[in-house]
Amino acid sequence: MIDRMDTYLFQGKRKKMLEELRHKGIKEEVLTAMFKVPRHVFYDSALVHFAYDENNAFHIGEGQTISRPSTVAIQTELLDIKKGDKVLEIGTGCGYQTAVLLEMGAKVWSIERQSKLYEKTRLFLPQLGYNARFYHGDGYKGLPLQAPFDKIIVTCGAPFIPKDLLLQLKENGGMMVIPVGEGEVQVMNIIVRKTGMEFDKRELGNFKFVPMLKDKR
Repeated sequence: MIDRMDTYLFQGKRKKMLEELRHKGIKEEVLTAMFKVPRHVFYDSALVHFAYDENNAFHIGEGQTISRPSTVAIQTELLDIKKGDKVLEIGTGCGYQTAVLLEMGAKVWSIERQSKLYEKTRLFLPQLGYNARFYHGDGYKGLPLQAPFDKIIVTCGAPFIPKDLLLQLKENGGMMVIPVGEGEVQVMNIIVRKTGMEFDKRELGNFKFVPMLKDKR
């Protein structure tokens, strides 16, 4: 289905977008995965000409957005995905980040709190050939019955680092990438679990995400 939706025009736009990311230092394996995902199919038909614009994060309904290409690239690179990694994604959204993770060789469990987005994406992604495990639920709580995870990626701004998610990382190397902050700007945090409640944490610059929802379904 992707081949029928992906034209030479869109492939050319995607190559141009990825060249900009290459100049920013994004690794080739991430760029290769992103090239395989036709970003424009995640946009409404009237907005597809904005799909490969690096400078914008567009609304996808229910108050949510599809992140800028550079944000997706950076979070994906920070996760350091290895083929077969078990990844928990907090915030499925339209599924673009999910698709990139799958192209990287990850096995993805993805949670979305907005019921309309959850229903739309869990049906749409398999039509593109992308099969993840989709859940409608509370991202703060994660998926304890499916834990531990090799990697956790949070694609929305969290006011704090949820303890439940920390405990769902595997010991001795499980990693979480999460933007933290209550304002319009968040700080990207990279957290690695050592043993028990021992973690290493470092911060990497400011980013803008929609807020991680609380008490809403």
